[in-house]
Amino acid sequence: MNSSDQDQIFHTVLLEVRDFFAEPNALRSVLIMIGCIVVAIWISKYIARAIIHVAQNIAIRSDNESDEVKAQRYRELETYLSIAIAVVRTAIVVVTAYVLWRLLSPASGLGMTSGIAAVGASAFFIVFAGQSLGMVIRDVTTGAMMIAEKWYTIGDFVKIEPFIDLSGVVERMTLRSTKIRTLSGEVVWVHNQQIQAVHVSPKGVRTMAVDVFVRDRARGERAIEAIINTIPTGATMLASPLKITYAERWNDDLWRISVIGQTLPGREWLIEKNFVQMVEDIDRDVKTPAERLIVHTPIARFADGEVERKFRRAVRVSKRKKPSKKHK
Repeated sequence: MNSSDQDQIFHTVLLEVRDFFAEPNALRSVLIMIGCIVVAIWISKYIARAIIHVAQNIAIRSDNESDEVKAQRYRELETYLSIAIAVVRTAIVVVTAYVLWRLLSPASGLGMTSGIAAVGASAFFIVFAGQSLGMVIRDVTTGAMMIAEKWYTIGDFVKIEPFIDLSGVVERMTLRSTKIRTLSGEVVWVHNQQIQAVHVSPKGVRTMAVDVFVRDRARGERAIEAIINTIPTGATMLASPLKITYAERWNDDLWRISVIGQTLPGREWLIEKNFVQMVEDIDRDVKTPAERLIVHTPIARFADGEVERKFRRAVRVSKRKKPSKKHK
């Protein structure tokens, strides 16, 4: 076989391939569809990897940032990048569908076969839109409103209503759903349309104070410090160790010592139950009331400074005027 014969065979093959893809047929449609899907998956995969890489770097900056305002901005940016992944994938699907439609629809007349296909596709779309697509649209609409109103961002500790005991850290948020990591380590995905209300813990902690009433300040502080050293601290326990912040003398035999600490939401029992019980047990073996160090039951309360400032505006107690003294 000489070179001219080879060129002729090659030219014939090219013509057959061109005619194959130029004329509508079932195999051509399947090959074009598979090729478009493969390209769309490949592009979506690598674009998502790039966005995730950027989001992870921003998450590291947010965790290491000491300024709370800057850290909040980093978390918001991380949230937007998480949403961008879904937006990019949706855009790729739309572009792929358009390319498929252009390639599979002949330019010259639809004909009977194409008309039947169009009717079938329309019927399928109507059924799909009324079922699955309708749910997706409701999720996306709700998610867009929550993002616009800044309900929460990635990294926030939230409690979601109306679910019973569904709380945790927001790991991912898209227009359609929210990913929650609970204290037990479980991962929960929630449709945005199912979220009725969200409790967001500022800075991800609860600030609590305990007022301890003792007879002797020095003895009381030593006993309290000994108890504080036995309570574990960590990201899922006490966010910051308990510390004595205030001591006030009420009379000769009564001091009020205030202890403040921060704990993860859901771990309040470490302070309001465990710590309070350990304080009450200081006089467990003391029989004589006069020799007991603890005078009254400790009082556990929330002690967030921002809450006190906000409620100071809301709670208005009328100030009674002191009665004027009448001189005889």
